[in-house]
Amino acid sequence: MAIDFLADAEALRDELIARRRDFHRHPELAFQEHRTAGIVADELNQLGLEVQTGVGRTGVVGILEGASDGPTVLYRADMDALPIQEENSAEYVSRAAGVMHACGHDGHTAIALGIAKVLSKRRDDLGGRVKFVFQPAEEVGGGAKSMIADGVLETPAPDYTLGIHLWNDLEVGAISVVSGPTMSGAGVFEITVTGKGGHGAMPHQTADPIVCSAQLILALQTIVSRNVDPLDLVVITVGTLEAGTARNIIPQTVKLSGSFRLFREETRALVKTRIQEVADGVAGAMGCRVDVDFGLGIGAVVNDAEVADRARRVFSNYDQAVSVVEQPWMASEDVGLLMQRNPSAYLLVGSANHKRGLDYPHHHPQFDIDEGVLPLSVGVMSALIADYLGAMS
Repeated sequence: MAIDFLADAEALRDELIARRRDFHRHPELAFQEHRTAGIVADELNQLGLEVQTGVGRTGVVGILEGASDGPTVLYRADMDALPIQEENSAEYVSRAAGVMHACGHDGHTAIALGIAKVLSKRRDDLGGRVKFVFQPAEEVGGGAKSMIADGVLETPAPDYTLGIHLWNDLEVGAISVVSGPTMSGAGVFEITVTGKGGHGAMPHQTADPIVCSAQLILALQTIVSRNVDPLDLVVITVGTLEAGTARNIIPQTVKLSGSFRLFREETRALVKTRIQEVADGVAGAMGCRVDVDFGLGIGAVVNDAEVADRARRVFSNYDQAVSVVEQPWMASEDVGLLMQRNPSAYLLVGSANHKRGLDYPHHHPQFDIDEGVLPLSVGVMSALIADYLGAMS
């Protein structure tokens, strides 16, 4: 008899919502997820999993063994929050000043715990094991790397890697399953523009780094419009600008920073080269000089076609509850580092509800989700994992 994993998950609805709201009230920044990690470890221990803490500093790993031998499926969830002051009025609003779960990681953690609970009750039907990976520091791009350095991809090494991201560009019930690149790679840059400061009333005596920076910000956009193949998706964003101390003073320096997103690694070198050349050229024309620093980047998240096909097949059993779409996104994720060694897929699960106003974008101070996505995600992902481990879904 087929197992109705969606019914199993629906029975946990209240527990999942309560867990997610608790995490939302108590968000923690990258590598500070001590409370969250403690709750995760306690829950996994109670479910009888083999638990390891402190992996990648604040990460948690839990291994659920099935009744017989088989493949290892790694399921990853991220735990960290963002440095954003929440502007919602829900009763579960963040209690940490200037920190908020504005990207859905509270839901990711609650969902992963729900999957662990559902599958632990079905372990007699499973052949193989699930390696639950609760990752810190996704938002700063260092969490996956730190867990890999601590051996998260060893003993046991995964045969498959799966994960989801709640996504407010999609309504609840929609799941994006992409074959190939599904989330973009990213790079970051910082530019210091140095001019000659002076009195705001005598600009001819200065080399104004603010005016230079304004020109530079606009010129950087021509890299996308004039240097990159129009069929090759790239986005360049300047996100910070630090300048000046008073309204009547032309400052000596301006600092700006930003990011770029791309799907093809072959494009990364072009973008970096042109950022440097455009910065040098604009600064030279304006009588200023620039220092450009590129931070560490991350690659695109690329789904294995066979894993994506398998997800579509399993989800078709629940076509009354979910609809599958195929749409890549320009946002970035370091989960790709965990997916490079074996067939993998990372899926975007719709979490918006436009009628209820639960559709603010990720990283917005009013971001929130329709919590109906929690049992839905637990059900369909439990079914997909179980399908790999020999259980009928």
